[in-house]
Amino acid sequence: MKVFEGIGMKTIAILILFLMSNGYLTPVSADSGKKFKITAEKSSHQFPFFDTQTPVWAYNGSIPGPTIRGRKGQTIEIEFINNLDEPSSIHWHGLIVDNAMDGVPGVTQDPVKPGESFTYRLKLQDAGTFWYHPHLNGSEQLGHGLKGALIVESNEKLPWSQDIVWLIDDWLLEKTGSIYPRFNTGHDLMHDGRWGNVVTINGLYQPEYSVSPGERIRIRLINGANARVLTPIFDGIDAKVIAVDGKPVTQIFPYNGFVLAPGNRIDLDITIPVGAQGHTYVVKDGFTRNKFPLASLKVKAVQPIQTPVFNPPTAEDFLPAEILAGVAPFKTWDLEAIRGGQYGIGWAMNRLLWPNSDTADIRLGQPQKIVFNNNSSRLHPMHIHGTFFRVLERNGKPEAEPFTRDTVLLNARETLVIGLVPTEPGIWLSHCHIQSHAAAGMMTTVNVAPQNQN
Repeated sequence: MKVFEGIGMKTIAILILFLMSNGYLTPVSADSGKKFKITAEKSSHQFPFFDTQTPVWAYNGSIPGPTIRGRKGQTIEIEFINNLDEPSSIHWHGLIVDNAMDGVPGVTQDPVKPGESFTYRLKLQDAGTFWYHPHLNGSEQLGHGLKGALIVESNEKLPWSQDIVWLIDDWLLEKTGSIYPRFNTGHDLMHDGRWGNVVTINGLYQPEYSVSPGERIRIRLINGANARVLTPIFDGIDAKVIAVDGKPVTQIFPYNGFVLAPGNRIDLDITIPVGAQGHTYVVKDGFTRNKFPLASLKVKAVQPIQTPVFNPPTAEDFLPAEILAGVAPFKTWDLEAIRGGQYGIGWAMNRLLWPNSDTADIRLGQPQKIVFNNNSSRLHPMHIHGTFFRVLERNGKPEAEPFTRDTVLLNARETLVIGLVPTEPGIWLSHCHIQSHAAAGMMTTVNVAPQNQN
């Protein structure tokens, strides 16, 4: 039990009992650090606006689902049990895994039928902030609450005062306390998807977090919404970006707002001012014209602690632009709405709708460029499974982001050129992460073949 080295057996027993009694990760063997059980099921959740609980769909009965934690280099097993009334799966967003474990029904596995199970075996190659969610009937399954965080710890432990996860979600609730039951509506499809009326962090509405002056805190922000785009604002706090979409940045930079599209993650390094005793910092969303609170940081009226001094890691395997300088784009995907599809409105890539899509075939280890050309007036956060990429150009102008991504937002009428070097063979999905746009056809695959395959 190397995962518990240095911890007494009594402490381990207490920890396991706590996790089990509170509905968190359920061990399926004595080694609870490597094997987990995740059950999708109908449940209920208490929002502060209603006297009764709201019916939801949840992992292990909690909103959000349990935070799965592992360590870089470890292989974990997750038994997924589907107790819903419809098929489902789990996709491990941003995590580089074997293609067969990617969780996409019809591409990498069969759907997990009601009452059945599937075991995912995930080798944790990269430390960072990731998340998990279904990849079947995504609009409805994510819209009912099915999502959770997956944190891969590095082998070097840093002395953060706190290391916290903020999984942000967006709910469309009726006055009765129920989730609005219609998904992929004409309004959703003609606009930027299903935007809700209640935004939560870790299932809580405008939560308050207790901090001490002088603390240095890592905040892992995950946008798990169906469609809402966010720009969290941390006024009055020294904040720096240390990771984007799970990977460390090449150069740590000040946080002055970051467009967090569905699927995106950013890790912030914040320091609470030493003279802020009794102050409350309100974190707001600034993406829309009407700013609204997301959460607050309430500073205790205590003596400041000594702020930890250390340097977070930066990326060592960043994708240099030089290796892509002479590479011509091998694929251009035009994104636009067309008539047709199961909803009457289709969101197409090169005027084709999933599953009859325009795929991309590339070779393992070869530098490649892809062009996303948004011919529409709507937003499209484009996500590619199984790889990280770098934004090289935006509307014909060079882009110098000091980080890689797995999801990038295209604004209206915008063109982006991205570069990547595929490291994992297999059939990988590429799609818009606005769930209703994906449901209406904006999906395809990137087929990565080994170098020696004909």
